[in-house]
Amino acid sequence: MNYAESGRSAAERSGILGGMTTAEARPERERQLNFAVHCGFAVLITASLIRYVLRHGPGENTMVLVLAGLLCGLYVTAVRSQGPSRTVATWVLVAVWTALVILAPSFAWCAFAVFFVCRSGVPARQAAAATAITALGTAAGLFKLSDFTDIAALLGPLAAALVLTLVYERLETALARQAALNGELREAQAQAVAAERAAGTMAERERVAREIHDTVTQGLASTVLLLEAADRREGLSAEVRQAAEQLRLNLAETRGLVHDLATADAPEEPLETALATAVRKHVAGMRVAVVGQPRDLPADVRHALLRIAQSAAANVQQHARAQTASLTLGFLPDSVTLDIYDDGLGFAPDATTAHTREGGYGLRAMRQRVEQLGGTFAVESAPGEGTVIGVEIPLHRPGNPEHPAPGAEGGQP
Repeated sequence: MNYAESGRSAAERSGILGGMTTAEARPERERQLNFAVHCGFAVLITASLIRYVLRHGPGENTMVLVLAGLLCGLYVTAVRSQGPSRTVATWVLVAVWTALVILAPSFAWCAFAVFFVCRSGVPARQAAAATAITALGTAAGLFKLSDFTDIAALLGPLAAALVLTLVYERLETALARQAALNGELREAQAQAVAAERAAGTMAERERVAREIHDTVTQGLASTVLLLEAADRREGLSAEVRQAAEQLRLNLAETRGLVHDLATADAPEEPLETALATAVRKHVAGMRVAVVGQPRDLPADVRHALLRIAQSAAANVQQHARAQTASLTLGFLPDSVTLDIYDDGLGFAPDATTAHTREGGYGLRAMRQRVEQLGGTFAVESAPGEGTVIGVEIPLHRPGNPEHPAPGAEGGQP
């Protein structure tokens, strides 16, 4: 069972569903509110036009009808435009609205829709001024309609504008707080997903470690003990003793692999030191060099480089008959490189694509390790001309939190 996948599914499903709910709910509410405001404006402007036309003669209608048509056009422009053009359209809308409501107070009821356009169509610092002008124009128009005798008509629009402003600001504050809480919730869900994935990965690593320990490690240990007992009793040939020594090395490496799988702690040993130790178990005189400024690498990249170097050194020992061999570790700004060279017998790389139960899998395994990390793997060799193995692995992979892009939090310098 893949514990990482099972752990991810529960948390990610809840995170995705939660994200869909919070991300889609607010735009839907805003669309509903905007639709209600636009419908209200259409109804009020129509009713006001009918009321004015019925109560005034044709000679008085021309200017009012022109201003009312201009107001409708500016309303649509202010609602549909974006950026600076929306700000300009909103201010022109307020100016035309003020002139219209003073000339024809019948249109004062449209102030509610104009108020919402002012709050959303201009920057926050200008919204108060636009709202105040709208309120003053409405108050002046209604006070004129009462023949300048009704104080309530003068003060009512001002009080209503103040109440609407306070309610609107309170609503905006609540929505901003809700957005912040939603962001914190999504972050917590992402952290839960990462924690569950890490826990599932660790559980799988421990399971594999137990399997290796109970099968391969125990088998190698038993074989070494049998060979040592046979050597004490009968004496073994030099070749068999060499094979026994190789088995001891393989047993030590297997135990180290079990330890690495079962522990998730970051390695304290520098990578160049670990590489030198790994390759010199096979080729004692292999030179190890470092190019660039050493730095910490992601755990999977470090592990892949160690295994590739170890496998390449084993190939040198078993097949190359080389006089010299070297390993170069390179730290580039966005990647890490590994080059293994020997001056041995060489081979035809195209003839090693297949593998059998007896061997031939090493190069294919190296290539797979590199390609799984998004890197490139190359082999240059020919019979009698030595061999060069080149590896380059990128340190920044988009979409992978363990390999963030340059400049992102947690990324490599």
